[in-house]
Amino acid sequence: MNRSLTPFDESQVPLYYSRKTADILYKYGPGPRVHYHMGLFEPGAAPNTTVSQHSLKRRIVASQEAIVEHAARSWGAHQAAPGSVLDIGCGLGGGSIYWAQEHGATVTGLTVAAEHLPVIAGFARQAGVAGQVTPLLADVHQYTADRLFDAAYANESSGYMDRERLFQVVAKSLKPGGWFGIQEHFICRPEWTEFIDGYYKTRLGTLTEYITAAEAAGFELEQDEDVTDRVAEFWVQSMAWNTAELERVERGGAPERLAWSRERLTESALTHGKLFRIWRDHALETRLLMFRLAGGPGGR
Repeated sequence: MNRSLTPFDESQVPLYYSRKTADILYKYGPGPRVHYHMGLFEPGAAPNTTVSQHSLKRRIVASQEAIVEHAARSWGAHQAAPGSVLDIGCGLGGGSIYWAQEHGATVTGLTVAAEHLPVIAGFARQAGVAGQVTPLLADVHQYTADRLFDAAYANESSGYMDRERLFQVVAKSLKPGGWFGIQEHFICRPEWTEFIDGYYKTRLGTLTEYITAAEAAGFELEQDEDVTDRVAEFWVQSMAWNTAELERVERGGAPERLAWSRERLTESALTHGKLFRIWRDHALETRLLMFRLAGGPGGR
C-alpha cells in the first residue's frame, strides 16, 4: 500500500511549523543557519550529557551541520557544485543558506509557513547570501518549474508530502541529469507508524515506496546510505537539553520560556527516550538518498 495515498490533513503542516517557529529558534538558534532535523554523530559516539545546557546546544547544532555537510560530500557537491538548488520544505532556511555559502549555489527555498519568509530573508542577509537565497511560500504539490535547477534537496520534509507527486514535480524542475538528495526516516516496523506520524504530524513511508515513485518519474537511485546508528544519539543529546531546560523552568530561571510548560517539557523528554529506542532498534531508519534524473551526462 502506498502510504502517500492515505488520508492526511495537509492544513496541519503549516500550522504545526508556525507554532514551532519560536521554539526552533530558541533551541537551535541563533543562526544564521538554523536547522530543524536530526544530526550526525561519529560511529559509536556517546558524548557525556552531564555538561552545561549551552554545551549540549552547541553539540546538537554541530551535529545538524555535520549531517548536511556529510550528505553534500557524499552526493559529490564538493567535486561538482550545483549552480542552482531547489530546497523543498526549507524550514528556517538553514539548508538553503548552507548551499549558498558553502557551494555558491543560488537557492529557491519552498516553505508552507508564511511567517518563515522574513526570518529566512533576514538570516540570508546576515549570512551575506541575500542575493542567492530566495524563500518562496509554496506547496510543492502545486509548484511548477521548467528545468530550472541542477539539484533538489529535501531534508526531513518529504515525509509530509505525497511521494508520487513530489517526484513528478522535482523531475519537471530539474535539468536533465540533475540529482535529488533526500534525508528522511523510513518505516521498518509499521506498529510505530501511528506514534511517529501523530507526534510530528507527518506520514512517513517505506524505502520501497520512494524508489517506486522515483522510478515512475524517471529517476534512478544512485546512492543509499543508512545513517540510523549515527543519528540515534541525537535523541539522547536533545533529551538532555530538554531536561536541563525543565530544571531551569523549575528554578524560575527561564521566564521567557514559560510557554514551555513543565508538563510539555516533561512529555517531550519522555518522548525523546522512546524515540531513541525506536532509532536504536531500527524500527525506523534514517537514510541519505540521492536520485539521478535520466537524460543528462550524469543520467542513464
